[in-house]
Amino acid sequence: MSSGASCQTEGSAEKTSLPELVGKCVEEAKKVILMDKPDAKIVVVPAGSPVTFDYRTDRVRLFVDTVVEVPRVG
Repeated sequence: MSSGASCQTEGSAEKTSLPELVGKCVEEAKKVILMDKPDAKIVVVPAGSPVTFDYRTDRVRLFVDTVVEVPRVG
């Protein structure tokens, strides 16, 4: 997933990745992202899901894969 690329674009203070959020809960990650980029459209995506390849500077994708509650039928 991570290519080891820099967290910031060259000559800019705007972050392009947020490795410090790995392991955080979704709500905490959203708060941190919105503090840094208040206009971000945050999209929560199950890990491994197909996504479009278009590059949008207003979108941040959070890939999640943890089951946090017991799944129940009904």
